[in-house]
This record gives sequence, C-alpha cells and structure tokens, in this order.
Amino acid sequence: MAGVLEVEEAPERGGGIRSVLTMGSLVSPSGNEVHFPELDGKLIGLYFAANWYPKCEAFTPVLAAAYHQLKERGAGFEVVLVSCDEDRPSFERFHRTMPWPAVPFGDLQCKKRLSERFQVEGIPRLVVLSPGGEVVHPDAADLVHRYGERAFPFTAARVAELEADDQRKYASQTLEKLFSIDGKEYVNGGNEQVPVSRLVGKTVGLYFSAHHCAPCVKFTAKLAAIYSSLKGKAEEFEVVYIPMDKEEDGYLRSCRDMPWLALPYDGAPSRALARYFDVREIPTLVVVGPDGKTVTRDGRNLVNLYFDMAFPFTDAQIRLLQEAEDEAAKGYPHSLRHRGHRHELSIVSEKSGGGPYICCECGEQGLGWAYQCIACGYEIHLRCGRNAGDGGSAGTG
Repeated sequence: MAGVLEVEEAPERGGGIRSVLTMGSLVSPSGNEVHFPELDGKLIGLYFAANWYPKCEAFTPVLAAAYHQLKERGAGFEVVLVSCDEDRPSFERFHRTMPWPAVPFGDLQCKKRLSERFQVEGIPRLVVLSPGGEVVHPDAADLVHRYGERAFPFTAARVAELEADDQRKYASQTLEKLFSIDGKEYVNGGNEQVPVSRLVGKTVGLYFSAHHCAPCVKFTAKLAAIYSSLKGKAEEFEVVYIPMDKEEDGYLRSCRDMPWLALPYDGAPSRALARYFDVREIPTLVVVGPDGKTVTRDGRNLVNLYFDMAFPFTDAQIRLLQEAEDEAAKGYPHSLRHRGHRHELSIVSEKSGGGPYICCECGEQGLGWAYQCIACGYEIHLRCGRNAGDGGSAGTG
C-alpha cells in the first residue's frame, strides 16, 4: 500500500513524489500496480474526488480530455486519484472512468493524511505538485475547467498569460467572432440558416441548456414567455440556444420547445463557448449587447428577478429596477406570518441581510429585499409574501 509522510514534515523539502507518497505502489483503473518510477520527473495532479458528488462526475471528463491532450503532446503530467468514496465498488466504478492511477482504496491512512496535508475541504480539488514535490498550484480544477490543457504547467506565470489573453479576446469580442469558432457563420432558425450578420446590433442571449436538465426545462418556459413579451414590444432581442445535450435527439427535442435560434448540433463549438464564458452549470444565460460585448453572464438570475423588465440587462437598467424596488419596499409590512413557515418573517434589504437566496415559496432566485426568518434561514420574495401571507404588522420597510 502507498503511504505518506507525516504531516509535520514540511512539504517544501522536495524529494519528488516520494515527498508526498512513500515507497509503494498505486493502482491503475484495471487494478494493476503502478510503481513510482513511472511518475518520476512529472508534474503530478492529486485529484480529490468522489463518485457520489455531481460536480466531480461533471469535472472528471473535462480533466480526462486535458490529460489525453497533454499525453499526446508528450507533456510530463500525471494525475493520481485520491478517492473520497465510502465503499470499494463505488471507488472501482468511478476509477474505471479515468485513465490515471489512484491511491489504493484500502489505504485510508494515506488518503486522510493527504487531505489534512493539503487542507482539502471541498471537492473536486486538483493539487498540482512539481517533480520535486513542491506545490505548484493548490487547486487547478478551475483552471482545467476554463482552459483545458492550455493551463499546463499551472504556474502563476502561465495563469497570468492566459488571463491576459482572455482580456484581449473580451476587448475585441464581436458576435461574428463568437459564432465563427467552428468556421460557420450562421445559426439555425427553424428550417432555415440565419446569417450571424442578421444578429449584429441586437441584444443577444446565449442560452446554455440541455433537454435532460429539469431546471433547464423550467427556465426555458419562463424565458420563452419573456422572449415573446419582448418580441411583442418590438425590442431588438434575440436568443441563441447553445446546446449542452449529450445526444442529438435531446438537442432536437430542445429546439422544438424553443421559439428562438440555435447553434448547430456539434459538441466542439458549444464546449468552446462554454469554456470561453466559464459556464459551470446550466441553465446559463449570457447576454451580449448590440456592440458585441458581454453585458452580463448572470442573465438567468436577472430574468428570475425582474422578468422582461430586465431588458436590456445593462448595469444602468438593473440599478433603476433596484431603486424602484427600494421605493416599493417602503409600502410593505415590517413583518408577516407566512403559511409556509411557523415563525414570523421580518423584512430585510440587501444591506440588512437579504443577500442572494432561493425563494421558499416559488423556488426562484431572490436578491436584496426579502421576508426572512433569521433563526431558520427561511426566505421569500416580498411579492410572494404579499400573495401568500396570513397578515402582518403594517409599517415602512
């Protein structure tokens, strides 16, 4: 079994991977031993993950894609799984989805000491070590998610290069550049191909979604209603579906439920856009302005908060809506009883504790003003309190 140095020994002392894992062997996905000489001279990514956690399930293929590309380039990089699974069958099933070795499941002491040594409090976590055993990056999972194999060798200098490159791209961003990632200059609109040039000068929502995703189905219905409302007002607004579907059948079903345009089904352009905008979950609505620059990546929450009034999603528009909310809140009771909670709820603003929340009445995003139970964390929109309250004390909020 593989072991690990005692925590009190300084991790900066070097000695390669053996400064972290003592002499012994790891295990391959097929169950064979992997000896440490095979790891010598390479950067090592200690991958803390578990089969039962959805974020690990989603990140593993992203890491695997970068891993394979680095292998093809001949880059000196290896990954070692440090499993957080609670039983051997789960560990083995999860490990078989990976191309790299793992700390043996039974070496509980090793896994515990690694977690303590690198202060692992959340997963997925990717600790990158130099060939000498020093920490190059304490958690490169975000870097891999955003940049893929381009993040190698995960140093501060490389991160600075990538971020500077991002800033140059954002500064010169146009709709044409965004949609020409795959060489195509059109999007699908029913039975026709719509040139991207027809979207220039409009506010465009890039809608990252998938048919299999229940939250996506719910948000699609809301976005469709808002889209119809804005179209009825002759606003220059368009939405383009960026498919995150794993199969084309799901993509086709999604398109049938959506009244807007869609990127052609091809995983590469969608993944490239998701990486460019650092999309971590779906549904996500990124809004691009008439000038082709990003207005907000938080379109989903803005739609949930303000409906069609959020258009055109600019900071100036959101400030106006927030000011209107502040004024309207003065007419709400200081407190009320709500049928969904046993305690009295008090009105709070963003400054007095009403930060981002999910409304316990309607299940939608909330921000700022809310009726809140400080003891229990129960929060609802002011409008949901008005619609479903059982009475309260009048006052000025």
